[in-house]
Amino acid sequence: MSISITRLAAVLVAAAAIPVGAFAQTDEIQVYDAGIADVGVFNLTWHNNFIADGLKTPAFPAGLMPNHSLNGVTEWAYGVTEWFEAGLYLPLYSVAEDRGPALNGGKIRLLFVVPHADDRKFFYGANFEFSYNSKHWDERTFTSEIRPIVGWHLKPIDFIVNPILDNSYLHGLKGLDFAPATRLAYNVNDKWAVALEEYDDFGQLRGFYDERDQVHELWGVFDHGTKFADIEAGIGFGLTPGSDKITLKLLVSRDLNPKSKK
Repeated sequence: MSISITRLAAVLVAAAAIPVGAFAQTDEIQVYDAGIADVGVFNLTWHNNFIADGLKTPAFPAGLMPNHSLNGVTEWAYGVTEWFEAGLYLPLYSVAEDRGPALNGGKIRLLFVVPHADDRKFFYGANFEFSYNSKHWDERTFTSEIRPIVGWHLKPIDFIVNPILDNSYLHGLKGLDFAPATRLAYNVNDKWAVALEEYDDFGQLRGFYDERDQVHELWGVFDHGTKFADIEAGIGFGLTPGSDKITLKLLVSRDLNPKSKK
C-alpha cells in the first residue's frame, strides 16, 4: 500500500511540474469560497460558459477558436471529511465554430479548507487540480493548478481572493503563472446575492505579459438558491485586447444525496 501511495504522489508531483500556457477558453469560471460538500454527500455542478464576442485566433496552432465557443464540464464532488473534498471533472467539452463538438479531457481536484467556512468571518483553503488535455484544448497533455483561497464573510458583504498559480514550485517561483480571481458580493438575503468578479492572467512571475496581452475580465454575477439547485449566472467584459470581449456563464449545483435536516 505504501508503495502505491508513493507512486501516486510521484505522478501528481510530475503533473504539477509541467507549465501551463494561458488561453482564452476555460471550462470553469468561478471564485472558490472554501465551501465543500457535507461528509458523505455527492455534489454535481454543471459549468457552462459561452464566449459571445471573443478572440478570433486560437492561442496556439490547431487550438480551438474562442469566438462563439461553448465550453463546459460536469464537476462531481464528494465530501470526504469536514476539511477535504475530492472532485472529478468529466467530461470537459466544447462546441466551437471552427471544429464543432469536441471532448477536451478531464481532471481531478483535491480541495482542503478550514471546516465550516460558511460560518466563519475569516476563512481559507487550498485547491489542487491535475488535468489531462486533448491536443486542441491545450498544447500540453498534462497541466495543473494551485489555487489558494482567502476570504471574509462580513455580513452582508463577502470578499474572496483566489491568487491562482499555474505551474509547479519545482520550476521556482519565477516559473509560476499568476492568474488571480476575486469576488466582492452583497448578500441580499439567504437566497439571493449579487457580485462583482474579476478574472486575470498576468503571465509568468519571471516576466509578465505585455499589458495588451494580459487577460483582465470584469463580471457582473448573481447567485440564487432554490429547493432544486443553486444557480450562479453572469456576464463578463474583457478590459484588454488579449481578453474576450463578452462571455456568459451559468453554473447549476445540486447535492445528489442531501442529508436530511433534523
